[in-house]
Amino acid sequence: MKAMILEKQGTLLRETELPDPIPQTGQLLIRVHACGVCRTDLHVVDGDLTEPKLPLIPGHQIVGTVVRADRSSGKYKEGDRVGVPWLGGSCGECRYCTSGRENLCDHALYTGYQIDGGFAELCVADERFCFPIPEGYPDIQAAPLLCAGLIGYRSYRMIGDARTIGFYGFGAAAHIIMQVAKYNNQEVYAFTRSGDIEGQEFALSLGAVWAGGSDQMPPEPLDAAIIFAPVGSLVPAALRAVAKGGTVVCAGIYMSDIPSFPYSILWEERTIKSVANLTRRDGEEFLALAPKIPVESEVHLYTLIEVNKALDDLRNGRFTGVAVINIL
Repeated sequence: MKAMILEKQGTLLRETELPDPIPQTGQLLIRVHACGVCRTDLHVVDGDLTEPKLPLIPGHQIVGTVVRADRSSGKYKEGDRVGVPWLGGSCGECRYCTSGRENLCDHALYTGYQIDGGFAELCVADERFCFPIPEGYPDIQAAPLLCAGLIGYRSYRMIGDARTIGFYGFGAAAHIIMQVAKYNNQEVYAFTRSGDIEGQEFALSLGAVWAGGSDQMPPEPLDAAIIFAPVGSLVPAALRAVAKGGTVVCAGIYMSDIPSFPYSILWEERTIKSVANLTRRDGEEFLALAPKIPVESEVHLYTLIEVNKALDDLRNGRFTGVAVINIL
């Protein structure tokens, strides 16, 4: 099979041919149709996440067709279309796994980090952590739902019944969850890099009631804020923007250091929360909800051999919406 592999962090992925992977008990062999490109892929490639298996095939927003299934389980069969997310497995026995919080398992494994991912023609995945793709959803639309959508949805669930929400960083996850918020009649205030007029116009075109730089204050105090950008200095900025009792959710798997800030902006029962990965419940709920809205991403397509270009375009903010590697 053709694949793009990372041999050393901080370097480009290399195009290569590898033997087809062989599924073990409980695994699916999947022919990859599409794989979304995520900022977490950048953190892996650039070395912000420091413990990948190497060499590695990155990519963790995978949509494909089952080529071979474990017939003893009967969960999936050949020909089924499935999605593979970031969370690729967990121990199933610890207090986190047995309470539905497998995202916190100390022995969890992650697709495109410790498990070879979807920047390839074929992959294998634990069938317990795969999701059926809703019928009628195109591959390239389904792929971004598997991380940008799922992590965004988990973050969104943490803000409760907030009426006004700030999104700091208006990329893949924000433009997906914006559609969920609108569906629920909530108001979104979009914060982008200072001077990013294109990003602000994009947010307004999707229904944001206000858009400005992350160095600005919104026109009214917010009930909650979700920080999608991996920038620690946005935490005190968001705390200043939320009203008493407001919640700030840090949605990234990686974030730069948070600077010190005065207690006065946390006081009055403001709360800071972090999101770690996703659970299977998140996937089941969100993939049932997405077709009802329906969630539609602005997709920028790349071929498999253009993965390095896709990563660099994401790194430098050259597109709005999402990037997807179209393999089949």
